[in-house]
Amino acid sequence: MKNLLTDIAGVRVGHAHDPALASGVTVVVFDAPAAAAIDVRGGGPGIRDGAVLDLANTVERIDAIALSGGSAFGLEAGGGVQAWLAERGRGFVVRGAVIPIVPGAIVFDLLNGGNKSWGRFPPYRDLGYAAAEAAGPTFALGSVGAGTGATTANFKGGLGSASAVTAGGVHVAALAVVNAVGAVTVGDGPWFWAAPFEVDGEFGGRGLPPAFTPEMQAMRLKGGAVATAGENTTLAVVVTDAALNRPQAKRLAMIAQTGFARAIYPVHAPLDGDVVFAAATGEKPIDPLIGLTELGMVAANTVARAIARGVYEAAALPFPGALPAWKDRFG
Repeated sequence: MKNLLTDIAGVRVGHAHDPALASGVTVVVFDAPAAAAIDVRGGGPGIRDGAVLDLANTVERIDAIALSGGSAFGLEAGGGVQAWLAERGRGFVVRGAVIPIVPGAIVFDLLNGGNKSWGRFPPYRDLGYAAAEAAGPTFALGSVGAGTGATTANFKGGLGSASAVTAGGVHVAALAVVNAVGAVTVGDGPWFWAAPFEVDGEFGGRGLPPAFTPEMQAMRLKGGAVATAGENTTLAVVVTDAALNRPQAKRLAMIAQTGFARAIYPVHAPLDGDVVFAAATGEKPIDPLIGLTELGMVAANTVARAIARGVYEAAALPFPGALPAWKDRFG
């Protein structure tokens, strides 16, 4: 166990990013098509091919998921991933045509100090291809890939991941891109809201404060009084080796979204675009009631851990006025 999304067999993750751009792309590639669903709770989401994941629609499985910075410009990352998959003959077959199925979502990082003057065409299609090409069994955390330019209310955001095993032996893992309008830490201290779910000091082992003061519970928003809808999002991908159909994957995504509330304060606001993708590789049978409930419970804890790790592992951007990283202040 690497404590990464790739602890699920048949799943690979790749990053591509540009430090000058202060943005990037992360791709989750499935070695075999996976059953998948989506749950959207934020008020300002940016999603590619979300309708494909609607339970009423035809396509049953997906080939990859593209997560990107760049706001709506970043939705082009999925096209680069499609190109990479098409070269390898991967996709949904319609007679003689093969169409890779790559849903995705974006975070807003256009005002983080990076150079976004890319000319006529944004770079995200090429970054998507490069991220797919780089996909492998291990990957970096922090200010990488889609988390390169991510921020939160008080600290640099980033990309995190975590994994777990249920009591029944089913594996579940999460990857999160943390660009929230709220805070992942309690007040101005070193404590993470997700501390009760931490495993082996994976985000510093600081626990929770001895008491919660009104100041700690006050609302902190990125941008303060000028916080704007559409500028903030946390994205998560949850993958399990359980054998789930699409309605069960949808339920897993819904329960796993609880992890956002355990790690971010406040969350699911009109100012956020929070999205969870859930996918199942279908290796292990699971009880559809108690087993799925247990899986969702563990998945929510794992999402909370991945969110905290994204901020814990982040590095500050090298621009004037950039938010500090957690480790700059407490590491």
